[in-house]
Parts: sequence; C-alpha cells; structure tokens
Amino acid sequence: MRQMVAAIKMTIVLTVLLGILYPLAMAGMAHVIFPAQADGSIIYRNGTPIGSALIGQVFKAPEYFHGRPSAAGKGYDPTNSGGSNLGPTNKTLIEAVKRRLKRILEENSGIRASQVPVDLVTASGSGLDPEISPAAADIQVSRVAKARGLSEQTVHALVKTYTRPRQFGFLGEPGVNVLELNLALDGLRTNQRTAHK
Repeated sequence: MRQMVAAIKMTIVLTVLLGILYPLAMAGMAHVIFPAQADGSIIYRNGTPIGSALIGQVFKAPEYFHGRPSAAGKGYDPTNSGGSNLGPTNKTLIEAVKRRLKRILEENSGIRASQVPVDLVTASGSGLDPEISPAAADIQVSRVAKARGLSEQTVHALVKTYTRPRQFGFLGEPGVNVLELNLALDGLRTNQRTAHK
C-alpha cells in the first residue's frame, strides 16, 4: 500500500513538474529569446497575417513563383503533414511526376525536361516545405518576368536576394522561400506603381 501511495504521489509531482511547469517555462523562454519563431514565424502584410515562413502555400498564377508539390492533405495542410510514402518504382508516383513535369514544361517555355530540378516534381517528406532550390526558381524567372512586365535581370536579382545560403556555410542546401519571394515581387510592383504616380 505504501508503494502505491508513493507511486501516485510521484506521478502527480512529475505530471505537474514535467507536464505543466516545464512546458510553460520553455514556452516563456522561447517567447523572450525567439519571439517570432515561437509564434510560428508568421509573415504579415499591412498588419494582416498571410502565412508562415515555415509552411508553403499553393501558387498557380503565372506571375508568381510556384513551390514544390505537397502530399499534405489537399496541399500544405499543417494538420496532415506527411509525404506520399510512395516508392520510386510506384506507378502512381511515376505518373504524378510525369504530369507535374508536363505542366512545368508547358508553363515555362524554352525549358527542357533535363533542366527541371527534382524538387519541382516531387513532394517533400513533410509536405510543408516552404522553399525551392535556386535552380527551381531560376527556371521560373522568364515566366514570372513576362507575366509581370519586368526584366529577367530584375527578377533574377530578386531571386538572388531571397536565396538563403547553407546554414553555417556547410549544412544543407541553399533555398528560396517562395512566399517571401512572391511578397517581394508584389512589393516591387506596388513600388513601381507609386513611382509612376
């Protein structure tokens, strides 16, 4: 009986300590040290939240850069994060890649199939990846520039500005956050309209 009482007491103490106090302390420290990240890295436009720097969004219009495909729910659903779990020889995956490749070649004239980076035709493991490779952004520059009436040099410069280098210079691969890049393009258009008034 004494052992049972001790076990119950220990369960209550550990539940309060590790299930309530510790998480609250960590959340409080995170909000002090990394406030933006602790709140989900939310991106605002004119004071309105429009997305997170950590979760991709679907862009289909020709004047926007398109992200990689998503297998999370109906696309970039954070409550249904995950990959397709289809192997490289799976017929469903092969057909999906072929459809995506065909669409990319139709949307971006002058591009050959061998130039299309793999991240534009395959989903990430999480299905939420907000970034594409610099190569995936580069093959879309011509389409975006034409749709927006901008020079390719201007759009290339913007891609370069929004390309994140490898972490610490050697970890991972460079990436381009699609939402941030598209917002910068919208800002560029707004600035040009203001300059012409």
